[in-house]
Amino acid sequence: MGKKGLVMSKPDLNKPDLARRRFLLGVGAATAATGAATASAAWGGNTMSDAFADFFQQHYQRMTEDEIRLTLERIERKAKRRYDADINCKNTPPQEGVVFGYALNISKCRGYRDCVHACVTENNLGEDTQYIRVLEMPEGSLDLNHADHYYDSKDLPHAGHYYLPMQCMHCDNPPCVKACPVEATWTEPDGIVVVDYDWCIGCRYCMTACPYQARHFNWGSPRLSADKINTDTHYLGNRPRPRGVVEKCHFCVQRTRENRQPACQEACPTGARIFGNLLDPDSEIRYVLENKAVFRLKEELGTEPKFWYFRDA
Repeated sequence: MGKKGLVMSKPDLNKPDLARRRFLLGVGAATAATGAATASAAWGGNTMSDAFADFFQQHYQRMTEDEIRLTLERIERKAKRRYDADINCKNTPPQEGVVFGYALNISKCRGYRDCVHACVTENNLGEDTQYIRVLEMPEGSLDLNHADHYYDSKDLPHAGHYYLPMQCMHCDNPPCVKACPVEATWTEPDGIVVVDYDWCIGCRYCMTACPYQARHFNWGSPRLSADKINTDTHYLGNRPRPRGVVEKCHFCVQRTRENRQPACQEACPTGARIFGNLLDPDSEIRYVLENKAVFRLKEELGTEPKFWYFRDA
């Protein structure tokens, strides 16, 4: 595995290019604010003070501790107004000496999609958004063009096929990060590629750049009921996202930074999913990488994904 790709660099947040984000958001805010009769629409259901605070909010990596605290409180207030839910929005930082990675045993995956459903519930996803796709593949083939995304879930597994779950690969050399014109997405020190949903302008350049189709545009605000919303949230993770931004798998940052497994791993009934710290020589994922014939999808592109696949011998 080596050390290549494990050093994460911060973006230069003083670039003039970031002014574009202010300009594009300013056009929308100025339009929405025209006329007292349309004031309710202008604030998007927020109070005027919260709406202005949203507009002038700094990039996450540039905020002070007090600014982050006020932002988290504002997120919690907005969730209460919109969903009538008392969420707890955290800012749990990365742990030192931790870089997360995933390995998946395709010999054990049966295509049940339990991981998909657990991810939707855990991460407050809307009806039309799923971070995980499970592909039904012809046995002996790795041609993704012949994959069935919508296979019948009855009588699984189907003869002559195997199952290949896909999600964000959390690449060490992520093309999505390079494509973002306002640096709303970056790689954290623990290897998680994150999105600042309050900084994203919804241009979808990152979606075009991602070779794994792992990013999803949020066309509407998720329809969540107070009794179903997961109230344990993180700023960079599963907090309710606004309409018009791009979202993606974040390795369940609200769980994994507190020494818990991702929801998809816990939900897998066959033990196909292995998640852990790539820097821990005694971790199960390191054992897999050192003792199994692993492979990564589209490795020739140089994205250095931190998501491996393997089969039982």
